[in-house]
Amino acid sequence: MLGTLSKLKSELQAPVQYGLPLGDAVLALNPLLDQRLTLRYTGRIFCVHCGRKTSKSFDQGYCFPCFRSLAQCDTCIVKPEQCHFEQGTCREPDWAQQFCFRPHIVYLANSSGLKVGITRDNQLPTRWIDQGAVQALPVFSVRNRFHSGLVEITLGKYVADKTQWQAMLKNQVTELNLLEERDRLLEKCRLELDALRDSLGADAIMPLADAAVVQIEYPVLQYPAKVSSFNLDKTPLIEGRLLGIKGQYLMFDSGVINIRKYSGYEVEALC
Repeated sequence: MLGTLSKLKSELQAPVQYGLPLGDAVLALNPLLDQRLTLRYTGRIFCVHCGRKTSKSFDQGYCFPCFRSLAQCDTCIVKPEQCHFEQGTCREPDWAQQFCFRPHIVYLANSSGLKVGITRDNQLPTRWIDQGAVQALPVFSVRNRFHSGLVEITLGKYVADKTQWQAMLKNQVTELNLLEERDRLLEKCRLELDALRDSLGADAIMPLADAAVVQIEYPVLQYPAKVSSFNLDKTPLIEGRLLGIKGQYLMFDSGVINIRKYSGYEVEALC
């Protein structure tokens, strides 16, 4: 099967069901556990937005012209509190209206320890799975992406906002009582959150007090004791026994690879 990579498709089941997109086709990965799988990079990269052939990928799959022109490649995508639309400098206001100006969820997750994150309301539970979270809990529904960024940095003063990917892959994760962690965190931030509501409006940040904790199980036969990461640019042929899938990583007995990092790369999968 030959085609361009894009991020792993996932479906929340017990365990998560994964598919490897190769162009328009999707290779089911769960049935391949404990079998040999080969990924061969052809040396060709195609922009995930415009489709043109490019010699180098930027921001996980874009050619340089798209990287320079698209709002979805702006720094405010990962730092929404620096929203360009809010500053009047958005490259694509129409795109922002569809992407940024819809409800977002502020959540707590446990992937390598407690972390806070945000995502569009239609991206759950995919966002949690992509991060390799084993537990997750929605905390707030927020009016738009900019506001969610302000809430995230408020909570982020007291809890991490990043995943330690090597610990996540080694499954060095202690189960947490996320309801207790949420209540403890919100008490610490109570005055700051009240101030945000005063400035943004009473309905801008809505608590999800009745939300339940989501438990996530991954299809992993064996976690690596030491994480060795493949680089397709340096090692165009990857082969080994597939031992697991977690987050956006395939785990082989010979190393791991972050599939999302190589979006747009043309790859042949042999199994």
